[in-house]
Formats: sequence, C-alpha cells, structure tokens
Amino acid sequence: MSKKTGASRRSERELAFQFLYGLDFVPVRSEQELRERFEQSASAADKGAALSGFAWELALGVWSNVETVDAVIARFARNWRLDRMGRIELTLLRLAVYELRYRADIPLRVTINEALELCEQFGEANARPFINGILDAAAKTLEQDARSAGTNPAAQQACHED
Repeated sequence: MSKKTGASRRSERELAFQFLYGLDFVPVRSEQELRERFEQSASAADKGAALSGFAWELALGVWSNVETVDAVIARFARNWRLDRMGRIELTLLRLAVYELRYRADIPLRVTINEALELCEQFGEANARPFINGILDAAAKTLEQDARSAGTNPAAQQACHED
C-alpha cells in the first residue's frame, strides 16, 4: 500500500475517480486491459501516477469489487436503483464505498469527506446530501458490524490484490 500525504492522496483519488468514470462509458474486460487504460489515462493526465500508486490501488479495487460495492450502495440507496443514479454520483459512491469497506488505512470520516469534496467539484449541486446519506449509513453499519465482530471495518474482507 502506498503512503501519501493528504494533498497527494486527494489528487490521486481524483485521478481514480476520473478514470473510473470513464470506464462507465468504455468498459474493460480484463485486468490487463484495465492496467493499459490506466497507464494511458495517468500519463495523459500528466499526474505521474504509477501502477504502484494510490490511484491505481483505488481503480483496481473498485473495478475488482464492483459487484460487492454496488450491493452495499443498493442496500443504502433507498428508493433508488443504481441504473437510475447519475454516473458521476454512482462513481463517487463506488469509490467511497470501496474505501469504507476495504481500506483499513483510511478513516471512515476521511473517506466520506473526500467523497463530498469530489461531489462538490464534479457532481450536481443537490447530490451532496444524497451521497452523504448513503455513505453515512454505510459507515455506521460497517462500524456496528466491526464492533460486533471485534474487528476493523475494512478488515472484514481483504482487499483483492494480484
């Protein structure tokens, strides 16, 4: 896992968000194709992101766990089907729910705050309460589950790494 400063992680999180948003329009079928597209995207964005960086970890993690992540979102998005959500909001939720569920190194409140910052930058003006509500409910449930099991919320399931 990469160790980055807050500002650096924020820019890498933004890169991961933009990359994942693009996948919604042109999906990939394999991890190799994902890697190639990420490398192209990262160099085109001139962010200097490497496959060993935080942005790649997030992109790979969300892509690898999208079914589980989507199930969590669907559980807390009352009266909203995923296919009816805006692509920006769904991508933000996927990124944040992945962090909440799989990244023990990121405090839950930091994940929510970062998602809300990205929402402010890229999302609809009225999406912030929607994003916050889903993430807050998911974080509370993960915290309760972790307390019941005596574990860290993100440690409930190991992050997929190849």
